[in-house]
Amino acid sequence: MKEQANVQGHKPADKTTARSQDGTTGEPYAVGAQIRELRRLKELSLRDMAKLTGRSIGHLSQIERGFTAPSLKLMSDISTALGVQIGWFFRDGGDIPEDEQGVIVRRENRKQLKCVSGITDYLLTPNLSSDPELLWCEFEIGASSGEEFFTHKGAEAGVVVRGALELEVGSKTFVLRKGDSFSFKSTEPHRFRNVADEMTVVVWSITPPSW
Repeated sequence: MKEQANVQGHKPADKTTARSQDGTTGEPYAVGAQIRELRRLKELSLRDMAKLTGRSIGHLSQIERGFTAPSLKLMSDISTALGVQIGWFFRDGGDIPEDEQGVIVRRENRKQLKCVSGITDYLLTPNLSSDPELLWCEFEIGASSGEEFFTHKGAEAGVVVRGALELEVGSKTFVLRKGDSFSFKSTEPHRFRNVADEMTVVVWSITPPSW
């Protein structure tokens, strides 16, 4: 099995583009091609991935071919199986001036991750090791993190800047609207969805970086 170091700097070749409402360009379901390429670099078969994630070969194949997008829980399981953090799948946003590297993120240079149907995350911090990690999260109408609750180490906080977010943490359910904020330990089972009739946008912080 090849080590993770062998795949650093990998850039998928899928060039189908879409445009987000915040003006940045993205690649819907392109994460599937990245999963497939990294899986092959790791010398894992779809059968191996099915055993590691507890999902069917058919479901994983649909994701890899870009026909469907994984939930955040499944994305977390896939990342664990491949030995990387979810943040490995963020797409490069563009060239960054040398004097701004590691400090500034221009809107047009945000790195993007679209792994769930209807949810797009943009990295607001300069790199994946920034602590805390800050994300701009866009939820299309009806978009959610999935039916499953998920957990991971660390803590999260955020503020809703548009729309309405239903947030479930443990046995509690909250509806947050523009200007409302939240904070919870990531070890608590949680999930979330857009309950507005418009796009919901949340600025989301995670520490330590785990995305």
